[in-house]
Amino acid sequence: MTPKVKKTKVQEKPKKAVEAKSMAKSNGTQTKPQVVETPRVVNKISPPRALTNDDRKKGPRVPQFAFMRAPGIEHDFQVGDTVEVYCDHEKNKERVRGWIRGIVVQVDNKMVAVQFRSNVFLTDGWMVPDRILWYPLNSEHIRPIAKKSGKREKAIPDY
Repeated sequence: MTPKVKKTKVQEKPKKAVEAKSMAKSNGTQTKPQVVETPRVVNKISPPRALTNDDRKKGPRVPQFAFMRAPGIEHDFQVGDTVEVYCDHEKNKERVRGWIRGIVVQVDNKMVAVQFRSNVFLTDGWMVPDRILWYPLNSEHIRPIAKKSGKREKAIPDY
């Protein structure tokens, strides 16, 4: 017993009828008139235009960046220099914000690392375990300390 298979419309039509219909289309007896539509232009690209004298009179080109001050080094920090830094620190077991003395331990192109002898804190309250804070070279919160006179060196006599 073979199972019954339902035939589709294509399988029901004889081959000759399908071939005849395709031949009729190719001969042009049953052709539909073709309508040619022009494509719609969304973003038209215009050709480059030459500058005229009127365009050149508009003025010089404005720079892209405006600096608050000219880029340059205000202070030349070296490793081992003593500086003062404005930050949160510990003084007499109290946390205060003010100027504290530190030593420059590293200098990069843009940043200066300063190490302190007392505990220092970040602005959100965390204590810095290695007591080193990084500052930009042009920061207003770091300043060099003027070297003191040679009176201290004279305190130790030579024998």
